[in-house]
Amino acid sequence: MPKVLAPLLGALLSLSSLTALAAPARESRAVAGLAAPAEIRVDTWGIPHIYAGSVRDAFFLQGYNVARDRLWQIDLWRKRGLGLLARDFGPTYVAQDRAARLFLYRGDMDKEWAAYGPGAQANTAAWVAGVNAFVDEIAAGKRPLPLEFKIAGSAPDRWAPEDVVRIRSHGLTRNVPNEVGRAQIACKAGLAAARLYRFIEPKWTTKVPEGLDPCAVPADVLADYQLAGSGVKFSGPPEQRAALEVPPEAIGSNNWTVSGSRTASGRPILANDPHREHGAPSLRYIVHLNAPGFSVIGAGEPALPGVSIGHNDRIAFGLTIFPVDQEDLYVYETKPGDRDQYRYGEGWEAMTVVKEAIPVKGETAPRPVELRFTRHGPVLKAEGGKAFAIRTVWSQPGTSAYFGSTGYMQAQDWKGFKQALAGWGAPSENQAYADTSGHIGWVAAGMVPARPNWDGLLPVPGDGRYEWKGFLAPDDLPSQADPKQGWFASANQMNLPKAYPYAERKVGFEWSNAARFLRVNEVLAGKPKLTVADAMALQTDPYDITSRRLVALLTPLTSDEPRLAGALDMLRRWNHRTAVDSPAAALFEVWTGKHLGRAVVAATTPKAAQTIIGNGDLAAVMELLEHPDASLPAAARDAVLKASLLAAADELSARLGPDPKDWAWGKLHQARFEHALTPLADPSVRPSLAAGPTPMAGTSLSPMAATWRPDDFRVIAGASFRMVLDVGAWDNSMTINTPGQSGNPESPHYRDLFPKWVKGDYVPLLYSRPAVEAATETVISLTPAP
Repeated sequence: MPKVLAPLLGALLSLSSLTALAAPARESRAVAGLAAPAEIRVDTWGIPHIYAGSVRDAFFLQGYNVARDRLWQIDLWRKRGLGLLARDFGPTYVAQDRAARLFLYRGDMDKEWAAYGPGAQANTAAWVAGVNAFVDEIAAGKRPLPLEFKIAGSAPDRWAPEDVVRIRSHGLTRNVPNEVGRAQIACKAGLAAARLYRFIEPKWTTKVPEGLDPCAVPADVLADYQLAGSGVKFSGPPEQRAALEVPPEAIGSNNWTVSGSRTASGRPILANDPHREHGAPSLRYIVHLNAPGFSVIGAGEPALPGVSIGHNDRIAFGLTIFPVDQEDLYVYETKPGDRDQYRYGEGWEAMTVVKEAIPVKGETAPRPVELRFTRHGPVLKAEGGKAFAIRTVWSQPGTSAYFGSTGYMQAQDWKGFKQALAGWGAPSENQAYADTSGHIGWVAAGMVPARPNWDGLLPVPGDGRYEWKGFLAPDDLPSQADPKQGWFASANQMNLPKAYPYAERKVGFEWSNAARFLRVNEVLAGKPKLTVADAMALQTDPYDITSRRLVALLTPLTSDEPRLAGALDMLRRWNHRTAVDSPAAALFEVWTGKHLGRAVVAATTPKAAQTIIGNGDLAAVMELLEHPDASLPAAARDAVLKASLLAAADELSARLGPDPKDWAWGKLHQARFEHALTPLADPSVRPSLAAGPTPMAGTSLSPMAATWRPDDFRVIAGASFRMVLDVGAWDNSMTINTPGQSGNPESPHYRDLFPKWVKGDYVPLLYSRPAVEAATETVISLTPAP
């Protein structure tokens, strides 16, 4: 048996049936716009492998295929991003349409396309032509209208190439909400009261910028910003909550790249699992593109050509957010009697007013709206003699989120990879690398504003005193090739090198909690010969390293109260794994997620700021707990620890019963994927739109990332897609996507991967033609339409 087929056969035999080994189903299609005969092979896990006669046709068929599998999803993505929801769904969406239009790219399109490098525009045009070919087939009655359009009462649109890159509102993920929160705290209680709000790294003392009145920043100033970046919510019965509210800190990823000197095979291993909101269909889509001289496989966002996480024949690549500060809120004084002018320098400057019309379903005429822009960006609010605008890198050419991957996915070595990333705009990423020659590396890539006289942690006056001085050069951000330790890992933590001149460059100060990285680093350091199976186990590791530090604080504590004494003992005996059957995991998560932080904030923070700070940032809370000071002396700290732990035990008793033997994390923490259209669907259809609920291990701070919603513990974000690559022996690579590859609820691949994903299982990510053919479930033969 060829070695390449061994892992494939093992995976097939592990299935509950051997139907995947039967002869594949076959169908033929004549497609308008296709230049030469081609083939799409869909494997038994729903992954399409596209074989085309040219790179142009490969991208054309990527568009055609994603429309075949995910048309509703990409159509809704386009309509949301371009501000066209009200046309299909009525007046409820006018405000969201207006907000989305504030964040469209409105610059020079020639500069936009040029920023992505050779082939970007042509490949996008081919991809769009493929989408449109499928849409045209529906319009002509050759293909059925997907179920989702029938539920919503809408129809798919045709695309233009610029639609793909002009949409920017899906990438608003940085610190402007924290700027506003910090200003609110400074207004109500002084800036010092914000110390538990967000953990600042490296150590840094911020101050209110000269000329800023924090009390002038209204609490709702970001309403349009948040609406523009929101998912589409469809009204329905109150119990239907398909659209999730996901906290910004849940958006992250894990990745690592390991040299062959540290693996059992002698080949590098690269692993990546991006963390985003959960929903059906999945945020990402796995696809394999093949043409003469071109073969790349991996995952990307369905509405973009190419892939951003995966490999070609020579290199592997994966990404995690490198959370630099890419946006600022500007505060202006407006001219008395003319709110369209704002003070700049010694005079007044006119806003640019753009008038647009929003078509609305059921209305005979479109609704006129006005969009205002200052020299810095879109105006979010204007009242009381003030105006507020946001400046982001997203308005610059070349910053369509993730679209820059069209450059590096064809690179052949480290030099080419770094060169392709020199123009990467957004979002800022830790780009991990490995190649078949045995090299590994890391590049921090992204457009970072140069702020010469402030730190970006608070809003600033927009009168000219606080201007970006261009952007940091690519070499101003860190990178590393073939690190001595034999691996590189990132999990959105602060990873600036010790000697990095952060005080000068001020790339950002608000990073993710380091817990996931610390656990990943600990495991990699303890595995001198990592295997693909080891990497899979690490991606799905439910170990919460934070608990070791907190349990250490509990160790000396005692209590005469039986419930509290039992809770203390339970956590002291815990193995720190947030497994589904663990009572201690349930107690720890309820304690740290709902009670501990709020109790520390209440004990140390002026009351006026407590609502804004909420539970606080756990990293900042832990820093205070481990280093008590005058605001929380050791005795008071211990009292807070005990009182908050008892409150958590009481909540668990109310939810799961008074006997701790009946407690289990999986009884609370459950994964359920809902389609956005669930509220509109007939009750008889709703079950077919969902996957779960199913008990799930993990937490937001374990490598198996699984962020939960406080009111019902539902898993709302985490790694819906995972990938482990055996670099050079590509057919040994493994992956998972959930709930399934297809976005069509009537497809067998809509939710077939969910049972595997929720248990931490994987499927093969096949690359060679023989392996793909052996696992093919359906062959779609395509020819140019006459």
